Amino acid sequence: MSAWLPTSPCTPADCAGHQGRTASVPRAVLRLAVAVALILLGILGAPPLRLLPERARHVLVRAWAAALLGAFGLRITVHGAPGPPPGPGPGGGRLIVANHISWLDIPLVAAVLPSRMLAKSDIRSWPVLGPLSRQAGTLFIERDRLRGLPATVGLLTRALLDGDRVTVYPEGSTWCGRAQGPFRRAAFQAALDARVPVQPVRISYLLDDGGPAGAPAFVGDDPLTASLWRIARARGVRAEVRLLPRIPPGRYAHRRDLAAAAQAAVLAEPVSVSPAVAPLLSGVPSQPSAPMPSATDSDRAKRPAASVHQWVNSSPAEASSLRMPS
Repeated sequence: MSAWLPTSPCTPADCAGHQGRTASVPRAVLRLAVAVALILLGILGAPPLRLLPERARHVLVRAWAAALLGAFGLRITVHGAPGPPPGPGPGGGRLIVANHISWLDIPLVAAVLPSRMLAKSDIRSWPVLGPLSRQAGTLFIERDRLRGLPATVGLLTRALLDGDRVTVYPEGSTWCGRAQGPFRRAAFQAALDARVPVQPVRISYLLDDGGPAGAPAFVGDDPLTASLWRIARARGVRAEVRLLPRIPPGRYAHRRDLAAAAQAAVLAEPVSVSPAVAPLLSGVPSQPSAPMPSATDSDRAKRPAASVHQWVNSSPAEASSLRMPS
């Protein structure tokens, strides 16, 4: 594996272990069953969904994503207005950039903003999520092939020029939410080439007392199965999405400056770093050299999580809330 791939010092024991209240085992099993049923429904419904008008697709997929989050007992709070819907042709696209905490980020963004997702290429062969992402039009990146990066940037640029909203997670890997990683710059070159605005989005998972929730964090060597069970057992978790002011095209001429501005917006609020993670963060380089896990560990969090192309519709609101059963 390439040493340039980003990794996070966060671990399940230090970050995801802060779970708070837990649900009963029967309730957790029921949540997982409903979630799996919704995912299968998404796979079966994706082909006919593409035949519907755009507005109808957005409404249905937004409802599907919100229902999936609700199946896990998460409540959604949205701050900020999503702005005008995407339009066809040049000028209609938008690059959405967000911090990355969990695989839950994908349906969370889908429940708020219509967007396509950028995902690692091996997601295509994953069971369940692979078929869903392929049918939904995900853009894929060969993360272990640095020479393939220009082609990915070109693919992303064409999608933006076609009027698509595309969501990327520039940290390149999942972080716990108590700590964050530097934004990689490649995707921002696509925004410059397509001359589209950049929409920073801040994602947080919070407990009832306002503190960060550890259960959603999908980090380190955390297996996907363990993450699913931990989230199903969690109670009182609220997912918060902050839609920050868009960065208009032309404000920055270099992707380095555009990435820095987006990172400053997304990570503006101070965060409390757990004692176990803090010593590791003081020397986090902009190009981490830690190797990635072997191919047999493709369901683990250290390898970037799956992304699914979602179409949704959003209603502007300064601070709106979608309440889900806990």
